Amino acid sequence: MTVIMVAAATALPPIAVAGPAVADAVAAVAPAGTSADGSRIVSATAITDRSLKLQVYSAAMDKNIEVDVQRPVDTSQSAPTLYLLNGAGGGEDSATWTKQTDVLNFLADKNVNVVQPIGGQFSYYTDWRAPDPKLGVNKWKTFLTEELPPLIDESLEANGLNAIAGLSMAGTSVLQLPIAAPGLYRSVAAYSGCAQISDPVGYNFVNTVVAAGGGDTENMYGPQGDPMWAENDPYVHADQLRGLNLFISSGSGLPGRYDTLNGEYTLPGPGGLANQVLLGGGLEAATDYCTQNLRTELDRLGIPATYDFTPNGTHSWGYWEDALKQSWPVLAAGLGLPA
Repeated sequence: MTVIMVAAATALPPIAVAGPAVADAVAAVAPAGTSADGSRIVSATAITDRSLKLQVYSAAMDKNIEVDVQRPVDTSQSAPTLYLLNGAGGGEDSATWTKQTDVLNFLADKNVNVVQPIGGQFSYYTDWRAPDPKLGVNKWKTFLTEELPPLIDESLEANGLNAIAGLSMAGTSVLQLPIAAPGLYRSVAAYSGCAQISDPVGYNFVNTVVAAGGGDTENMYGPQGDPMWAENDPYVHADQLRGLNLFISSGSGLPGRYDTLNGEYTLPGPGGLANQVLLGGGLEAATDYCTQNLRTELDRLGIPATYDFTPNGTHSWGYWEDALKQSWPVLAAGLGLPA
């Protein structure tokens, strides 16, 4: 394996070469320096000639964050960046884009950097008001909008055009982050997310997800009804989504073509199918409520978006894989790439 340390030095340390293609992949990561708050790329490890694992020190959280990168098909010129967020597991479990779908293969012939932060379980990728006894310090909004993008742009020589996409928990986050950092992202794709988090249904959805990880939402935005919930509610601030290329999707929660016994995208066994149909169906019905309301609000505001509301489908990977592929033309539009 080829490893190179990238830090705020004026020269690169030596590379231990394991093969020309892999060495080239790491050598392409330029020294990114140190951001204003002290965040920096600590190391870059080449996995293949197209994929890297970065260790990025977050000053806001005072720890290293793993960031997985798939390089564009053509690295001879600057390319845009797609930030791809995982669900409640934060990419730290088996429920990830990489392990559950073929989307990296789908994106492999695209001229785009695909950046997946690994971490943030049950955090909603937001800045929490207080440390949580179980989930620790969460300053993911700061990391994703202030610390990581400039380091990615410089180290990968990206062209500064960004899009962001995420599912389930992150389907909320990808609508919050562009509001928090106007102009950072040009396209947004939210799959099965709940935007309306200060509404009782949305609040209960968020509370259920965070509690599943042992966290306490009072440490995130305070008790129900605290002004922080509305401040971070994309539905409440839907007017600030104007100008973005938007793709928003959800299923109805009713069983669909990927909800079959021992199917490719179904949890194993009768118990797995029952879990996907009952729990996954209930979760998707809740996100559908939120996204339908968001559509109504965006229509009221005259803000265009592309919607994919399927008449069936549970909260599960087959539908998210389809949704990402269907959203590519919307994402590509903001990245300056062909659909």
